[in-house]
Amino acid sequence: MAEVNMTGTAQAEGLDVPFVPQIALDRDSEVPLYQQIAHPLEELILAGRLEPGRLIEDEVSMARRLKVSRPTTRRALRDLVARGLLTRRRGVGTRVTPMHVRRPLGLTSLNDDLVDAGFTPRTEVLSYEVMLAGEQEARDLHTGIGSEVVRTTRLRYIDDEPLAILTNLLPSGDRTPSVTQLTRQGLYDSLAAHGIRPVMAQQSIGARLASARESHLLALDEGSAVLVMERTAFDKEGTVIEYGNHVYNCGMYSFQFNLVADG
Repeated sequence: MAEVNMTGTAQAEGLDVPFVPQIALDRDSEVPLYQQIAHPLEELILAGRLEPGRLIEDEVSMARRLKVSRPTTRRALRDLVARGLLTRRRGVGTRVTPMHVRRPLGLTSLNDDLVDAGFTPRTEVLSYEVMLAGEQEARDLHTGIGSEVVRTTRLRYIDDEPLAILTNLLPSGDRTPSVTQLTRQGLYDSLAAHGIRPVMAQQSIGARLASARESHLLALDEGSAVLVMERTAFDKEGTVIEYGNHVYNCGMYSFQFNLVADG
């Protein structure tokens, strides 16, 4: 199995100085070379010996230095990205993932969950549109076609890293949150300020490839995998109070389920 020589400079150097892993590959081993590269890096990250945000040597330089093919180093780094340990962003290279949000699955606000987890969230309202509901909007909000609704799209950051694109449909009216409210606080806090509170919701979670726009907003490579969530929330009268379609950077975000065995 490969061994990595940790010189002790990884935390002393600046985050923008590429970390160059001194890995001794065992070319006679049955363990694939890409795993021999990925595993020592994984151990260093999980042990906290590589700082969050630390730049990692690029795949071309690593392949040349370790005398392996570029696809080998690309797969090693790609596997670590897929596991959420590394993050690839255009213009800034491959870095140790700054943070990872593990969100318990429940009827809660993302903003509140982030604050409770010790993060500093920030919201940018990208659009806020009052419109007449078409067939899809009417179906999502359980309302009539032609009803006045609000569609808003927000970009949620944690510690200035883009985490999620939040698109929501809301019934339009005197109790609809304003752009100012949605900038300063989460959606559910904004609704609560108007006396509106969710008591139940229908939610689905999935994954797909990011669109070009989503990749740009989340600072991902185009075609990267993203986590998606759809939620329809209801008040105590059974009225839909919001429909959400959210897209998350899955390298920084996951849902946590608590499971109990039958019997």
